[in-house]
Amino acid sequence: MSEPSRSFEPSPSRRALLLMSLATLASLGAAGLARGALAQSARLLDAPRVAGTVGERFDGYAVARGAMPPDLAKLIDQVNAERRAVYAERAKSTGAPIDAIGKIYAAEIFKSAPPGTWFLGEDGQWKRK
Repeated sequence: MSEPSRSFEPSPSRRALLLMSLATLASLGAAGLARGALAQSARLLDAPRVAGTVGERFDGYAVARGAMPPDLAKLIDQVNAERRAVYAERAKSTGAPIDAIGKIYAAEIFKSAPPGTWFLGEDGQWKRK
């Protein structure tokens, strides 16, 4: 009896999964490179994050936790603009969606954030590191 023919060509859905995996791996490497660029501005958020007035979201962006002074709101906007630019650059270079890139960076932000930082999950729940 002859064996069924096996094709090594991935199906369209497997091809998409493979491409996303490759983009994710590339982004992880890129995350290390861009981490230094974002780290300096993120450090400015350390004290407000520990105090609980600034949190981090699941998508890689900082967020106010309640009312805050205009200068701190401006700092959050500045940090998020820097992050958005890095995420967009990585998305463009890898072909991955920008939200996927933001989530990869969110994992890096979680690792480097000081203890006491609040994180907002996709489920809308706040958890403290």
